[in-house]
Amino acid sequence: MFRAAPFLGFAGFGAFWGVWGATLPLLRDQAGVSDAEFGVALLFVAAGALPAMLLTGRLVDALGLRVAGVLLALLGITGLVLSVVSVSHAALCAGALLTGAGSGAADVAINTLAATVEQRTGRPVVARSHAAFSATVALSSLGAGALAAMAGSVLVNFAASAVVTVALGVAVVAATRSAPVGDAATRSTPASVAPTRSAPATRSALADDAVASGGRVAQARAGLGSWRIALLVIGGIGALAFASENAYQSWSAVLLTDAFAAAPPLAALAPAAFATTAALSRVVVATITLRHPIATLAGGSVIATAGGLFTAFAPTLPLALAGVIIAAAGTSVLFPTLLSYGLRPVPDRSRGRATSAISTVAYLGYLVGPAYFGLLADATGVQKAFLGIAALTAALLATFPALSALKPARAPARDVTAALSDHP
Repeated sequence: MFRAAPFLGFAGFGAFWGVWGATLPLLRDQAGVSDAEFGVALLFVAAGALPAMLLTGRLVDALGLRVAGVLLALLGITGLVLSVVSVSHAALCAGALLTGAGSGAADVAINTLAATVEQRTGRPVVARSHAAFSATVALSSLGAGALAAMAGSVLVNFAASAVVTVALGVAVVAATRSAPVGDAATRSTPASVAPTRSAPATRSALADDAVASGGRVAQARAGLGSWRIALLVIGGIGALAFASENAYQSWSAVLLTDAFAAAPPLAALAPAAFATTAALSRVVVATITLRHPIATLAGGSVIATAGGLFTAFAPTLPLALAGVIIAAAGTSVLFPTLLSYGLRPVPDRSRGRATSAISTVAYLGYLVGPAYFGLLADATGVQKAFLGIAALTAALLATFPALSALKPARAPARDVTAALSDHP
């Protein structure tokens, strides 16, 4: 049951965000706000998510993996609260802030859970969990669209989301109930290696111990610095990956509408095809992701760049849609691979904090990506703006040698974490 916990968590997360995307037009109408006001309100999602992502890692490290299920259930409830209170612009902003906090916290927690299960089982859990997210986003968005057509109610849509998300959150709690808090193997020093003395310590011996202890602390601090740098670099590379992925998710339907005059049902094929391809790609390359992460990142970047170029110069709608699908196959493997690679050497008791560091920095790319694309689209048109996204994925190729260079710096993470526990 423990092995299934990450998939249950990501399925619940995807169920929430699939409903969210499909319900946004109804939410805007219920609040009675303009498009500009609605855009401002959505910024509060990010404002809530970022601090929650920074803080959640410590919470998971302190209380254990079952926190992931609790936070996921709370996310479902925040959606329900949002649907009830959002009757004005101010209330919508407050609800979006709460939803963002719930989402950011759940995001870090379930990624920590997936990385932990991956380390303990040796299976490509992170990539497959992200595949579960993409698949449930596609399915729940279709279901929410059908509900919207029948009831036309924000409350009905988010109530359905809450039922699914809370139920899966409870299942995650049950599946992780027996999981140890932190890294049991590193929580205490075995008696067999504890130093002993047959006689009272002399002043010289105490001095030697003090010098040795000071050296260990200094070494730990140096290791901690390199460890933090490694996490920030991985997060920065993840920001480029997120910016690219979110551009396709946010603008592919607009591409078909503006460049090829597609009707709304036909334009909706683009994000649906992107999510479906992302799910399939993550499943197919999961094992390669675990065994050959740098090669997976390089291949994904090349495929994503080719997809961006194909999309930017496609003369017909079917070819543009093919470009989006190609790009999905490449971009979808980037962040899961980076997260798995970055968290692999981190022991259980610090994995939550490491996940917070990587995810928070990477999330900045998710926020900046649509704005970056919007500026390009305003200057060159929507279709040619995808050249700018191809440039981002091409730039990723230049960053991967740095990942290999960081490997030695990340190796002492276990020792650094033990030092942190002794010297807060």
